[in-house]
Amino acid sequence: MRTLFLGDVMGRAGRAAIRDTLPGLREAWKIDFVVINGENASSGVGLTGPHAKLLLDAGADVVTLGDHAFDQKDMLSYIESEPRIIRPLNFSKQAPGRGAGLFTDRRGRKVLVTQVLGQVFMKRPFDDPFSAVDDVLRRHPLGGQAQMVLVDMHCEATSEKMAMGHFCDGRASLVVGTHTHVPTGDAQILPGGTGYLTDAGMCGDYLSVIGMDKTEPMRRFITGMPKGRFQPALGDPTLSGVLVDSDDRTGRATSIRMVRQGGRLEQAGP
Repeated sequence: MRTLFLGDVMGRAGRAAIRDTLPGLREAWKIDFVVINGENASSGVGLTGPHAKLLLDAGADVVTLGDHAFDQKDMLSYIESEPRIIRPLNFSKQAPGRGAGLFTDRRGRKVLVTQVLGQVFMKRPFDDPFSAVDDVLRRHPLGGQAQMVLVDMHCEATSEKMAMGHFCDGRASLVVGTHTHVPTGDAQILPGGTGYLTDAGMCGDYLSVIGMDKTEPMRRFITGMPKGRFQPALGDPTLSGVLVDSDDRTGRATSIRMVRQGGRLEQAGP
C-alpha cells in the first residue's frame, strides 16, 4: 500500500495548494491512501467544516487535527457527523469526535489512523500519549485487522516524537510528527519496520515565520510587544510530507520518502 501524509495545512495558501495539487499527485504517484493534518487550515488556527470538506473533496481520505482542534467552534458539531476527521486521542473523554478510526482504501484494505498530543512544552496538560496509543495498537495489531497503521504525533519536542517512534516500532507502519511546521530530514525505517519522520513540515508559504506573515512575529521577537494579530502568509506554498510504501501482509514499511512539492523549498518525492 502506498500512503501519503501531508503536514499541517496553513491557511488559504495551504488549502489552495491541496486543492490544486493533490488530485494530480494521487494519480501520478499511484497513491492508495492520503492523510492530511488540517488543524491550521482555517486562518491558521483550527479547521472549519467547509474547509474540512475542501480537503476531503481534494483527495484526503482522513484529516487529523491537533491542539487547535476546536478553535473553530463549528468543528464541535461537524466532527460528530464526519468520521473522516480525527481529533487527538488523548483529549478529554468528553470531547466530541474520536481519536482513532479504521478506514478502507479504494481496494478494500484497512487503514488505522490515530493521533495523539505530546506533553512536553505544550500549553495545556493532556493525558499520557503513550498509554493512549498503546491501548489502540493493542486492539489493532499490525498485519491483522489493519493492513496499515498510521500514528500522527502532534507535539513540540523532537525528543518526545522520537520516543513515540521507538515505542510504536513494529506496531505501526508510520509514525510521523506534526505541529512545528518545519520538515525534518530524518525519514527512516526503524528496526521493527516502522517508517518514521520527526516532523512532516507544513503545507504553506515558507517565506514566513512557521506559516504566518513575518511582520507581526518579527515585531514581537524584536520589541517584545504585540501590535496586531498573526495572519497566515499568502505566498507561493510548498506541500510538505512523507510517502510510505508498506507490505499488505505484515503492515511494515518497505520504503519512506520525504515529499516537498511547489513553493520555495528543494523539491522531493518519488
